Amino acid sequence: MNAPVVAVAAVARRDDEILLVRRGHGPGQGAWSVPGGRVELGEDLREAVVREVAEETGLEVVVERFLGWVERIDLAADPPYHFVILDFFVDVYDPALEPEAADDATEAEWVPIENLAEMQLAAGVLEVLVDAGVVPEA
Repeated sequence: MNAPVVAVAAVARRDDEILLVRRGHGPGQGAWSVPGGRVELGEDLREAVVREVAEETGLEVVVERFLGWVERIDLAADPPYHFVILDFFVDVYDPALEPEAADDATEAEWVPIENLAEMQLAAGVLEVLVDAGVVPEA
């Protein structure tokens, strides 16, 4: 990697649940996170969010608002990485639908907010959700 990679992430809430996926590939492989991934060349950020959620969960969403950004950097990793991740709050068109894991997600589900502390979350996920006001501080 010669330069930082721009990525997007989608935060979806259904009542007292958050949409999470288990990462099937590196950084964070095996950990739970919000759906998301790299922005493709020439792709609008909102289009990238919608595409990534559909690819990883099969759910259709509409982007509501920008929540903030985070950086994930590990130059000692093999391979080293530097991601700039733009987080967006999304609404699911049909929240009654259950997600189906696909693409680089090995699992996808609606997780009760009260269970987040017990889950193996990817680094920084809980902090992002709390800082954005999506979930209450524990």
